[in-house]
Amino acid sequence: MPMLERIDRVDYQLCRTCNQAMQWRGVHVFFSLISRLGDGPVWYLLMGALPIYALATNTSKGFYAGGSLMVAGVIGLMVYRFLKTRLARERPFISHQDILCQNVPLDRYSFPSGHTLHAVMFTTIALAWFPALAGVLLPLACLIALSRLVLGLHYPTDVVVGAFLGFGLAQYVLFLLPPMA
Repeated sequence: MPMLERIDRVDYQLCRTCNQAMQWRGVHVFFSLISRLGDGPVWYLLMGALPIYALATNTSKGFYAGGSLMVAGVIGLMVYRFLKTRLARERPFISHQDILCQNVPLDRYSFPSGHTLHAVMFTTIALAWFPALAGVLLPLACLIALSRLVLGLHYPTDVVVGAFLGFGLAQYVLFLLPPMA
């Protein structure tokens, strides 16, 4: 069996296994909430809180950090939309009847995971500026990525590639706009 077929089969099996957790209502409700936070609200809140922090501490650090997140957000959106429309991989619940989806996706295609890309990208940048946020942002980014599998919206490879892209884009933005000491 060719390597890509094996990867595709493992991808499907892992997705189906994660998706079976939706049979428990509490799991579905929890990951639906986490996924909705990853739609943008938590990142917009973070971008808005950083300038408030700057005003409260009489420093410009929060303004620059918030600006870095905004720049990254625009770049991340452009990259993931470009890739999704060119690669056009159908979502798992569309391709496989045994994968359930009870959340409306933001767009049609699956690869890469934009939620994961943005969660990793924003977390990486925010932690470069404010390492003390790690206890909140790292678990949140992991839960957002996992929510995409549990909800049947992405395959594991979509999430892994989204994470790598998010980390790479964060490094690019941090190179362009390095954190202040």
